[in-house]
Amino acid sequence: MSELLLLFVGAALVNNFLLSRFLGICPFLGVTREVKAAASMGAAVTFVMLVTGVVVWLLQTYVLGPLGLAYLQYVAFILVIAVLVQLLEMVIRKMSPALYEAFGIYLPLITTNCAILGLALLVVINGYSLAQTLVFAIGSAAGFTLAMVMMASIREEMEFADVPPALQGTALSLLIAGLMSLAFLGFSGLAAA
Repeated sequence: MSELLLLFVGAALVNNFLLSRFLGICPFLGVTREVKAAASMGAAVTFVMLVTGVVVWLLQTYVLGPLGLAYLQYVAFILVIAVLVQLLEMVIRKMSPALYEAFGIYLPLITTNCAILGLALLVVINGYSLAQTLVFAIGSAAGFTLAMVMMASIREEMEFADVPPALQGTALSLLIAGLMSLAFLGFSGLAAA
């Protein structure tokens, strides 16, 4: 049980996909202007990460591994992710057109989100069991959502700050992301404890 807890904390904080592995940066910079949109994107990525982890584990364990088709991993995993994102896009468009408009191009770009493909590959590389895969996916998604919401909160507060013109826009976002990444380095000591 403690192993699973450490796996969750490690995935969410120590090896955060956005702030430590630098995977999935596109929505991190593009959809963090408002907390609501960032939290919604975090929820969408959570769904895709969770289902992708389970499907990839099943695919690797029962098809690709036993049949010696490891060379098809990238194609198979990208296909799984693309199908899941298309399903999610159809559901969001039907259920919440305003949220669909807020996501804009970033919703279909979940398909090419490096964090999700990275999760799929790390599940296989680390040889996780199904329970470990679920915990790793939930922890990774929680860390992704946490970073997205934190970034959106900071950016919303910075809207009212007196920022020099040279630092407005993308430059300020990158500075905030760098400082958040440095702050998350503080969690690396948890792995040794």
